[in-house]
Amino acid sequence: MLYIIQTALQLGCVYSFVALALFLSYRILDIADLTTDGCFVLGMAVSVSCCAGGHPFAGVILGMIAGGCAGCVTAILQTRLGVPSILAGIVTNTGLYTINLMAMGWSSNISLLKNETIFSLFKKTNIGGAWNTIILAGMIALCAMVLMKWFLSTRLGLSIRATGDNRDMVSASSINPRFTILVGLVVANMFTGLSGALAGQLQKSADINAGSGIVTIGLATLIIGETLIQGRKSIDRNICACLVGNIVYRCIYAFVLQTHIIPVEGLKLMTAIIVTLAIAAPYIKENLDVMKRERRENHVKN
Repeated sequence: MLYIIQTALQLGCVYSFVALALFLSYRILDIADLTTDGCFVLGMAVSVSCCAGGHPFAGVILGMIAGGCAGCVTAILQTRLGVPSILAGIVTNTGLYTINLMAMGWSSNISLLKNETIFSLFKKTNIGGAWNTIILAGMIALCAMVLMKWFLSTRLGLSIRATGDNRDMVSASSINPRFTILVGLVVANMFTGLSGALAGQLQKSADINAGSGIVTIGLATLIIGETLIQGRKSIDRNICACLVGNIVYRCIYAFVLQTHIIPVEGLKLMTAIIVTLAIAAPYIKENLDVMKRERRENHVKN
């Protein structure tokens, strides 16, 4: 049981960056960024390749930068070439498949057997004992959350938030929405690249298909976190929801694996259903309210 909790906490912290990225792109900018799957693998491929060369810390940084570059390409396709956001993400994601293979030396997977990672180096410090990996992943996650909060409170961050609310108003206020979208998508995909970089070093491997379904899982964890953390909608609440939702999702995932309540093969289908219901819930509720109102009016007339 303790091992399950430790694993859930580790993966929850590492994958929380994907939820942070989707919070910025989907919740704030109102853009469906489908670059996430390929960007996650890109960060993982770059990080693991650097680890194989003996540079684990550089791998994390370069993985973030590579993710930011992928987000920049998607943003340019949208803002400069007029490609719709969904198609821009699909096009970039398709191209990233080849880029990811190049980053892994034209191999579909890489394994780190005796190579050092940031987690193995931190383990040598004997800080935290059996919880050392969780401590390191948690510290990185908390730093990222604080940086996200600070960034969204800056003048540029407020402009990005305003762009998601009303682009026409932002344009009328002499703010270039093309620039704010570019910065927003670059930052979001840097978080995705960071998640892939840390996941690759944690698992000591990189696989070309590791990012399959990451965007759906990220949305699911974000929605789970927002549901669990009740209260007034705010940036602090949503940022905390990214971490809490990931930890809860990983606990559920580990529980399912141990108890076999749901076949492992069907877990992604369940995730897709959860995301669909959560996104459609406001629309369904509104329609039900309209139907109730119409029935009440018809009853009064009769």
